Amino acid sequence: MNTHRHAAAPFDVEALRAEFPVLAQTINGKPLVYLDNGASAQRPKAVIEAERRYASEMHSNVHRGVHTLSQRATDAFEGARERIRRFLNARSTREVIFTRGTTESINLVAQSFARPRLKAGDEILITWLEHHANIVPWQMVCEATGATLRVAPINRRGELEFDTFRSMITERTRLVATTHVSNALGSVMPVAAIVAAAHERGVPVLLDGAQAVPHFRLDMQALDCDFYAFSGHKLYGPDGIGVLYGRESLLESMPPWQGGGDMILAVSFSGTTYNTLPYKFEAGTPHISGAIGLGVAIDFLEQVGLERVAAWEAQLLSYATERLSTIEGLTIIGTAAEKASLVSFVVDGIHPHDLGTILDQEGIAIRTGHHCAMPAIEFFGQPATARASFAFYNRYDDIDRLVEAVETAQRLFR
Repeated sequence: MNTHRHAAAPFDVEALRAEFPVLAQTINGKPLVYLDNGASAQRPKAVIEAERRYASEMHSNVHRGVHTLSQRATDAFEGARERIRRFLNARSTREVIFTRGTTESINLVAQSFARPRLKAGDEILITWLEHHANIVPWQMVCEATGATLRVAPINRRGELEFDTFRSMITERTRLVATTHVSNALGSVMPVAAIVAAAHERGVPVLLDGAQAVPHFRLDMQALDCDFYAFSGHKLYGPDGIGVLYGRESLLESMPPWQGGGDMILAVSFSGTTYNTLPYKFEAGTPHISGAIGLGVAIDFLEQVGLERVAAWEAQLLSYATERLSTIEGLTIIGTAAEKASLVSFVVDGIHPHDLGTILDQEGIAIRTGHHCAMPAIEFFGQPATARASFAFYNRYDDIDRLVEAVETAQRLFR
């Protein structure tokens, strides 16, 4: 074990870890080291208990019932929406749409906002750093409408070539859609500059915030983007729940994406009157326990303190970069000047999937593959990478064990 002494933690990591039951287990006889937070972060006891309490004390459908359980469920569900509004500093809960996650949020914008507006010759602008969820929906609407998908380049550090990006915004651009943080490389995009450049040309902006929400304090009014999408399970909350923030004036102008219960005010065979925001975009029974759990996850994160989280994760990233860089034959993929707390890397002579299997034998969970961002990984000439992504409950010892396990794998493959 590395004996390097580190700066004191800004909070008690061990006490925080005790709030996450899954971290207490052993895998293959070794204490679990969970470094796959970019795929899904773990849930604290408070979130688990909130979901249990909903199921055991108030399970009922929302908005429709006059009985006590329905009113309890509705109050908790809408209370979560208000909690998320405050977290985002959105102007109104009308701007907070519950979805199944980032992917559904982006598809909603693609089908309800973009598709009705696009025609042949129009363009949507994305970047080389996008997750497939911020590529494929735009390809689908472009194919359906005759519009063109354009892709802004990145450099060898994994940073957006901003001047080129800005020059690609033209009178034909109808939407800019980009990630806030690359899930494959950790690069933090210059989102304020992106929004400003697009708005100079009157172009709306969608940001994929799936990898940003656990790490940064967000302010939709200050950021001034038009759409922002994220998922609960990246944010220490339940899976199957997410949010689309949308500028109210744009949401008002968009037709519903899905039809059914709760998104209507009146239905007859001659026509239907749609519900007001946000319910116009929430057809059917929602993921009630998921929304409640997400609100509690945000409470938990706020109690820990986003500024303290960011400071601790920055230390983890710095230490992991330093330690991994000492391993001969290991190359870090993505060296942007500004990164979130993940490291993507390859090791000479070992396929990332083999490396991930060996690390699992040591009780270490990482992600291997193209991370649903094949163009970004292929840009670096790699079929896949190994990705270690950190959360505030990770420790320096977790990184030391990762390094030791990589060195063990190298010895096995010699």
